[in-house]
Amino acid sequence: MLQRTDTSIRPDYSNMPDDAAQMRGRRLFFGALVSATVLALLALMVWTLSPLGLSAVDLALLTLFGITLPWTVIGFWNAVIGLWLMRLTRDPVAAVNPYFVREPDWRRARGRPMSRTAILSCIRNEDLERVIQNLETMLNELRVAGVVPGFSLHVLSDSDWPNLVDDEERAFDRLRLRWAGIIDVSYRRRPSNPGFKAGNIGEFLSRQGDQFDYALVLDADSVMSVRAILRLRQMMEDNPRLGIAQSLVTGLPSASLFARVFQFGMRLGMRSYTLGSAWWQGDCGPYWGHNAMIRLAPFMEHCKLPQLPGKGPLSGWILSHDQVEAVLMRRAGYEVRVIPMEDGSFEENPPNLLEFIRRDLRWCHGNMQYFHLLKLDDLKPVSRVQLILAILMFVGSPAWLGFVCLSSLSFIFGYDSLAFRGDIGMTLFAIIMTMVFAPKLATIVDVIASSETRKRFGGGARALLSSLTEVLFSMLIAPIMAIAHTVFMGGLLFGHKKQWPAQHRDAGALPWAPLFAKLWPQMLFGLLGFTWFAAALSMGLNAWLALPMIVGPAIAVLIGWVTAWPQLGYASHRLGLWLIPEETSPPETIVSLGLPILGTSTAALAIEPNNEATVLEAAE
Repeated sequence: MLQRTDTSIRPDYSNMPDDAAQMRGRRLFFGALVSATVLALLALMVWTLSPLGLSAVDLALLTLFGITLPWTVIGFWNAVIGLWLMRLTRDPVAAVNPYFVREPDWRRARGRPMSRTAILSCIRNEDLERVIQNLETMLNELRVAGVVPGFSLHVLSDSDWPNLVDDEERAFDRLRLRWAGIIDVSYRRRPSNPGFKAGNIGEFLSRQGDQFDYALVLDADSVMSVRAILRLRQMMEDNPRLGIAQSLVTGLPSASLFARVFQFGMRLGMRSYTLGSAWWQGDCGPYWGHNAMIRLAPFMEHCKLPQLPGKGPLSGWILSHDQVEAVLMRRAGYEVRVIPMEDGSFEENPPNLLEFIRRDLRWCHGNMQYFHLLKLDDLKPVSRVQLILAILMFVGSPAWLGFVCLSSLSFIFGYDSLAFRGDIGMTLFAIIMTMVFAPKLATIVDVIASSETRKRFGGGARALLSSLTEVLFSMLIAPIMAIAHTVFMGGLLFGHKKQWPAQHRDAGALPWAPLFAKLWPQMLFGLLGFTWFAAALSMGLNAWLALPMIVGPAIAVLIGWVTAWPQLGYASHRLGLWLIPEETSPPETIVSLGLPILGTSTAALAIEPNNEATVLEAAE
């Protein structure tokens, strides 16, 4: 188990603002809001269930309902605070991040480098053309801006496909030769991958970490503008107590219909949510494992991850390493800060429902390992809360599903004895739905309130239509995901340990067979749900509110099949649906990628390191 290590490496707190009292006040206030809201909702549920007193079934329903509340309530208050910051403060980002740099000091960045930064690109069985295009886009922006000194690129591979390994080595050797004399490029592949991505980075740092001050950590699908990179580096240089600086990562324009709808919803929800969470988390912010810069000396000293004890599926190497590294960095006395601003930090989103489920289950597996880590010594209270919330994010799914199933069965088999207050129940349902969608509602209010922002999302009418359809899409997808989480966690309880293959990032149609193979539990749930629905109507019950929970799973295979079609993604783009700002006004970084949805080809935009470009003329 992880133990605290005494060391002489400590942050320099001289000449730094002391906002500890302010942060304590914010956290106490936020904790009071959340606690009061949870208690009020539990009281409403007791009121709903108690006309004849609370039975054993009622108590079970109340317990399951209570498990689902923390994540929902915290998301709601994050959104409320985020909307308040967006509408009533001059600079919302600076209000929650005192180290924020809106525009890097370009003259300083082009001078003699103050620090050495390793750009770490972590890959495993990836599309080489796409990875290299992303990397060369970033390298070219660094070169054109005249800020290459102090940076070097290191490709860290865990690839193990025999037919890919040789091609990968040759491709990155050519990349190294193309950029020789401009920026150092290195490539290293591990024959095995102990510790997964965190182990790959750890092995690099054990060999070369002392040569660098910072590391910019990237995933295979990561792309960052030079402005975003320099912003992170300047924040690290100017603030020696800052251990991790995390950018807000947004989705790249996609030809996949699924990715387009999903990332539009994420775009609506994440800014208000991240602003609100940053307001009370402050120096205990998140680290998402990529598109972030870390201070290497304390990271190497304090953030080494062990293997978890035992032989079950929650033992072994830590899968969701990022949040663990964040809480360990904070325990060592260094701050972890997020920049809740959508500017120059990108990734790809899953192109279809099956990939989305697979990614979510990988996170679920990793977050369940946090049960082992709750007993870590000397964690900050907020850090411990973050680990608990990471667990509840997925535990809430079987609790919610259990609540739905138990209440449904009670209506059918215990109808004569079951009593509840329908008016209070409807009020409670409306409150919960408002809370669930509050982050998206908060951001759409902010979008509609600004004419400039409306244009960036395709106009007010299109933005509203896209928002409405995305909410309906989310209501269909939510029970599909809850069933996937529940089945997966049931497997963990019985010792099932899943292997995680490489991710598929390309938009393309899905055949029926894998859809049926992966989504049959959802279909079964939906069919049983319709049986219950028919029985409930025959008994005179108002069961229409349950339809969204039934329809989504029942047609899960159809949803997965239709939303994987690239043709529908292109059609939605032409109609102006689910547009994101990078599509209405693509920045140079996005243009350089030659994304098909934007009507450009990679070949037409191939980067030549020795040709001048105009990527950053506006920054002069």
